[in-house]
Amino acid sequence: MSKLDLFNKEWLDVVFAKKNKAYGAYELRKENGANTTRALLMASAVFIFLFLLPKIISLIKGQMPEEVVVKQTEVVMQAPPPVDPKTPPPPPVEPPPPKTDQIKFPPPIVKPDNQVRDEDPPQIEQLKAADPGQKTVEGDPGADIVVTGPVGEGPKQAAVVEDTKVYDFVSIETQPGFPGGMDKFYAFLQKTVRYPPMAQENNIQGKVFMSFVVEKDGRLTDIKVERKLGGGTDEEAIRVLKASPKWTPGIQNGKPVRVKYNIPISFTLSN
Repeated sequence: MSKLDLFNKEWLDVVFAKKNKAYGAYELRKENGANTTRALLMASAVFIFLFLLPKIISLIKGQMPEEVVVKQTEVVMQAPPPVDPKTPPPPPVEPPPPKTDQIKFPPPIVKPDNQVRDEDPPQIEQLKAADPGQKTVEGDPGADIVVTGPVGEGPKQAAVVEDTKVYDFVSIETQPGFPGGMDKFYAFLQKTVRYPPMAQENNIQGKVFMSFVVEKDGRLTDIKVERKLGGGTDEEAIRVLKASPKWTPGIQNGKPVRVKYNIPISFTLSN
């Protein structure tokens, strides 16, 4: 016995025979199968979408660029090793010997007979007191010694060359500094700095990172802004450093040298 489909259109016509088919119940039962199928498909689509939503989100995040987190690490530089006092100084340069007498003793040269002139060769006693040479020269042991070029293979005295290298302030024996210490320098900044009006109006506060070279005589040269703040603060920092008194120069191997120095200058508005 086959199942009876009470929702079949033929059975609906039998059930609603001689009845008002315009009534809502007839239309609802007539469209019940299509509505049920449509609802089932929509529910399945929503379920599949919700099931795949985490995977879709992970794929989208994988294609987006990751944020780069910059970590700041503070590096502490060690002080340079002290100079070993046991290191021996270089040996002194020995002066060349004084001038000595020379006796003419030229090498033999083959000449025609008509050009040969008899000359007595120097005696052994004469060679003991003088060196042989191309001509006879009377020496002067008390004369000044003039060196016109390197003599022999002994140690040669190095020429004095001015050191113009710019050293890093952490790699020299004695670092440069402001007269009286850095507290005096910051007091000088507080007294000399004039807050730019543009920075005051726009409430610009922070630090201007500067670099400069402390010369051998303590002057500040090559003044540069390494990190700007704006609002006229950069120009004010340059002006103040140009007006700074001379610093104490850095010392390397017992002599003043040129040293590069970095320092921040703060601009803060008081309440």
